Amino acid sequence: MQHFLNYEFDYALILSGDQLYQMDFNEMIEAHKKAGAAITIASLPVVAKEASEFGILKADAENIITEFIEKPAPSLLPDWTSNVSEEMQREGKIYLASMGIYVFNRELLVELMKDKETKDFGKEIIPQAIQSQKVLSFPYEGYWTDIGNIDSFYEANLGLTDDIPQFNLFDNMKPVYTRARLLPPSKISGTQLEKTVVSDGCIIHASRIEHSVIGIRSRIGKGTTIAHSYIMGNDYYQNLNEIDTNYNNGTVLGIGERCHLNNCIIDKNVHIGNDVRINGGKHLPDYNTDLYSVKEGIVVVKKGAVLPNGYVI
Repeated sequence: MQHFLNYEFDYALILSGDQLYQMDFNEMIEAHKKAGAAITIASLPVVAKEASEFGILKADAENIITEFIEKPAPSLLPDWTSNVSEEMQREGKIYLASMGIYVFNRELLVELMKDKETKDFGKEIIPQAIQSQKVLSFPYEGYWTDIGNIDSFYEANLGLTDDIPQFNLFDNMKPVYTRARLLPPSKISGTQLEKTVVSDGCIIHASRIEHSVIGIRSRIGKGTTIAHSYIMGNDYYQNLNEIDTNYNNGTVLGIGERCHLNNCIIDKNVHIGNDVRINGGKHLPDYNTDLYSVKEGIVVVKKGAVLPNGYVI
């Protein structure tokens, strides 16, 4: 807290770091001020199947939170429904889940943080504050997903390849900014692309890439096919005349020739040799090695890994 208190502010906006969404925080702060709330919690309508994974709150007609429970057992859910929009009701999303996004009044946050015993907002601080403070629910019904696990991270990234993605990078009203790297345009030769997003600075000679995201500086060899995969790319280029056949099994930084990659995530700076086959799917059990992991059928090749020619997963 001593770092935060070096600055002058009336309200503290606390955000979650493992979620993907597009929210106008100004609207949330204005709702907080208008209601005269001490705390405002962004809430997301969810179905019963998802409710047990979140902190669930109950709110009255004015969106004032009256009760809060962390990850309730399914047997308790019938008592925890809240008023939601008609559209959410039709979808069965009748439970309000905390998104882990909060607005606190400065004085209250300072007071709450003085208690050294409390360590968690959802389990301790919020339930205690509801008993003595005015806590507001700020309903949010837009796109949101938790990307804190491999499966949801994978689905969120591949979702960017949809014709009109739910998280839309092409929306003039909700721009998404990234660091300007000033890379050259991507160079693609002899490749059939279908529902694919290609980043800057790539050199691609693959036969076919479908339903995939290709990250910056990716290099993909001739005859290679990639499907349902997120290739995270590279942090630097490797010149072909610098390749030592005795180093990294002679593999190039990137993906070699005649490879087949399906249902996988390739982390940064990976060397994949020629004729490598990676076929992820539900037929694979979860397990972990020094080179890769499998989670929910998704093969994740680890950062900097080297897969020699002919390697099969």
